[in-house]
Amino acid sequence: MTVDPATAAPIASPADVRPRRGLVALLVLDGALCALLSVFYLGLYIAGVPFPITILLAGLANLLLVVAVRAETGSLRSAALPLLAWTVVFLVCLAGGPGGDQLALGDWRTLLLPVAALAPAGGYLFSARIKEITQAVGGTQPAPRP
Repeated sequence: MTVDPATAAPIASPADVRPRRGLVALLVLDGALCALLSVFYLGLYIAGVPFPITILLAGLANLLLVVAVRAETGSLRSAALPLLAWTVVFLVCLAGGPGGDQLALGDWRTLLLPVAALAPAGGYLFSARIKEITQAVGGTQPAPRP
């Protein structure tokens, strides 16, 4: 535990602070809402031209949600929860409803949406996990060749 020199009050380290479960649950719910809105606005057209901006926005939103959950919990396992919620809602949107109604379109935008929405956050989680592993091993790296 560290002490603030100005006030002599103890400063809690990030390991001492417990994550707020309500905030984490809200961020996971935001992941599900992101998937739903991405699918709803996937068929957006501007002047007769497909304008799938939701594909890029979903990738950015998922990345921010994962970073926020990791900052709150400090765990990579918990940080993947918004991506899991996004994937579940996206798969539900792919399923046909009564009468054959379907939310997701049957074209290239639907194929691109999960890749572009999950890849940035997945890459972040992958690189953070690799960093954790290398720090746990002791940060040993092979010596550079002369």
